Amino acid sequence: MLNPSSSDELIPRLAEHHQFKSSEAVMQRALALATAGRGSVEPNPQVGCVIVDDDLRLLGEGFHPFYGGPHAEVVALAAAGSAAAGASLFVTLEPCCHYGKTPPCAEAVIAAGIKRVVIATGDPAAYVAGGGIRRLEQAGIDVTVGLLGAEGEALIAPFRKLQQQKQPWVHAKWAMTLDGKIATRTGASQWISGEQSRQVVHQLRGEMDAIVVGIGTAMFDNPLLTVRPPGPRAPVRVIIDSQARLPLTSKLVQSARETPVLVLATELADEKNVDELIQRGVEVVKLPHQNQLACIPAILDELGQRQMTNILIEGGGTLLGSFFDANAIDEVHAFVAPKLFGGTNALGPVLGTGVALPSQAIQLLSPQIEICGDDLYLHGRVERSTNDAVGAR
Repeated sequence: MLNPSSSDELIPRLAEHHQFKSSEAVMQRALALATAGRGSVEPNPQVGCVIVDDDLRLLGEGFHPFYGGPHAEVVALAAAGSAAAGASLFVTLEPCCHYGKTPPCAEAVIAAGIKRVVIATGDPAAYVAGGGIRRLEQAGIDVTVGLLGAEGEALIAPFRKLQQQKQPWVHAKWAMTLDGKIATRTGASQWISGEQSRQVVHQLRGEMDAIVVGIGTAMFDNPLLTVRPPGPRAPVRVIIDSQARLPLTSKLVQSARETPVLVLATELADEKNVDELIQRGVEVVKLPHQNQLACIPAILDELGQRQMTNILIEGGGTLLGSFFDANAIDEVHAFVAPKLFGGTNALGPVLGTGVALPSQAIQLLSPQIEICGDDLYLHGRVERSTNDAVGAR
């Protein structure tokens, strides 16, 4: 079971009856609270909620702590108690109106006597999709939608993609030298980044449903691909391996009964290889035989069917290049070390075909740059139009 996060650990507690300066400040608090559930709530969305009186004094707040646990509105209503009657509720996502693992939040809001609900963004799930808003309005509650809507949309982007495209949100991660190399000319790569960068990578892994590498990386590096120390999630190790060639002696196979390993092979895979992997606890799924670029939609469909919300592509350059060529990367995490490898034959992080012109370059939306020891950590979401889709490039 996932370990629920504690808001006391992740989000500083506000003083009782703290007074906010504006409605935007209230919603900003709700958005911050929501992030405390990252890695624990998936495949549900991250949600935060704050209840205030007419003077914007804090009455109660909460967030969705873990999958199957109470929703943010219910936590905040419990904190506010009877003071919720006649108050305003700010929530990052439209309250649900269906019976799932918990009763409908819209009904709890109505029963508590809330008079006004302010929502950052609507729920894209087909079982809600405006139904929560309609139910609140039917009960005579004043509903406003769109306050800090862009921030609310960014918060639930992985959830929205899973709901609407039935595919996970794809993170790409690599560590490279200052001259853009992920290995020396001999293929050696340990270690490019420093200890602090590797700690960030493990934190990132602990929020993922799967870590994905190609068979070349699995065979050459013999990685374990686990989270150390354990995070809120224990990601499945996924190997893109058309021939099911993953060595039985690899760390991945040897640890498959402790941490799941999924080999995505094709119809061309040798049955003996498949049987031997299965006997050792590895799950093998055969996808239709296609080149690596063409099979990416099938890979994402398979992982989406498993309700995976976030996956991390860790390499190598051929796999990352195929995902970029397929326009299938949603978010980038790049670690740049102050080192130089040089070498014509030393590989870069993203191979494949690439773009023909600088004007076609893949852009990151408002990238963030952090210092990790001696390294730079650059991360941001890929900027794309609403018409972009996997395979559109």
